[in-house]
Formats: sequence, structure tokens, C-alpha cells
Amino acid sequence: MNRRDSLKVLGLTAISSAVLLDACKPGEPKVAATPEAGAHPGREEWEVLRDKTLMEEKFFSAHEMATIAVLSDIIIPKDDKSGSATDAKVPDFIEFIVKDMPEHKTPMRGGLRWLDMQCLNRWEKPFKDVSSEQKIEMVDQIAYPKKAKPGMEQGVAFFNLMRSLTASGFYTTEMGVKDIGYVGNVPNKWEGVPADVLKQYGFA
Repeated sequence: MNRRDSLKVLGLTAISSAVLLDACKPGEPKVAATPEAGAHPGREEWEVLRDKTLMEEKFFSAHEMATIAVLSDIIIPKDDKSGSATDAKVPDFIEFIVKDMPEHKTPMRGGLRWLDMQCLNRWEKPFKDVSSEQKIEMVDQIAYPKKAKPGMEQGVAFFNLMRSLTASGFYTTEMGVKDIGYVGNVPNKWEGVPADVLKQYGFA
């Protein structure tokens, strides 16, 4: 199962349902068969064409993508078990999903600008250019909604969305699946009722 199929299971591509319903309206032309569709078994032609269009578009600026990369690695840093969010190409995922689900465009862009303005007012630098300590100081003020001070509501809402997208992007990759230890269905061997259960019911 590829990442996009996984996201469908998670319910993060609900907008695609509306596109599909529009494509099925009577009297409207159907999408012609394409070589691209034949190269993706199990995918609808409209999905392949739509994804191709989205991949060719660009929404975030280079500065915004750099900021997203820094934030995603703060949320899921590299450790001795797996790579970081950027190792799993989470920023590219976020770029795609924001185009796929346009309702995220304004909250994401507005949140990134809010974050930069906070840092510019405090340290005269945008978020991606402040020190590591200052980055964590800033994130700590918006990462915990119950502890956030008045006036930080936009930052809290933005970080909640950023954290959700980062986790969705990371844990629908091979790296993320391995990180949580998911192995899928595996065969097992029945060795009878456990001894402690037999003892509990007086059959030992």
C-alpha cells in the first residue's frame, strides 16, 4: 500500500470524494485513458491525472519549505531507532497534501508568517534563522495548548495542524511503519490455553 492509499484509510483525503462525485455526474465527459493510468494498477485515471497536476504545481516558497523542514524535525527528530521527519521527506508530503486539501493553505501559510513575525519581533530573525535554543523556546510556547499564554491562539492552532500533518506524513512511510514496530499479519502457533488461565479456572 502506498502512502496515498494509506492516507485514504486514515481519512485525510476526504476532498477526493467530492472530486470523484463530480466526475460521476451524468452528461459530463469522462477522462480519456492515458499511459500514466496504465502504469498505476488499482488507481482511477482521474486520480493519476490529478496527482500529476498537483505534483507539478508549487505552493510553498523556498523560505516556507525551509521553515516546515525545521519544524517537522523538531516534532520528529532523528534518533537511534529511525530517521527524522525530513529523512522521510515529510516536507514534500506537506507540500502535496496542502495542494490536495486546499483548506489547509491559509492556516499553514498564515501560521508560518505568524511564527516568523514572532521571531522577528523577539530576535530580529525569521524562525528558521534563530538559534536552536530560541527555536525550542518559541515552539514550547505553542506546542502545549493548555499552557499557552493569551494571544498565542493562532500559533497554537498552526502548530496543532503542523504536528498532525508531520505525524501523518511520517507514519505513512516505510520508515514510520518500522518506527512503531508494525509488522502486519504474521502466522502464529497455537500452544494451547496458557497455564495461568487454566489455573485461574481450576483446570491446572
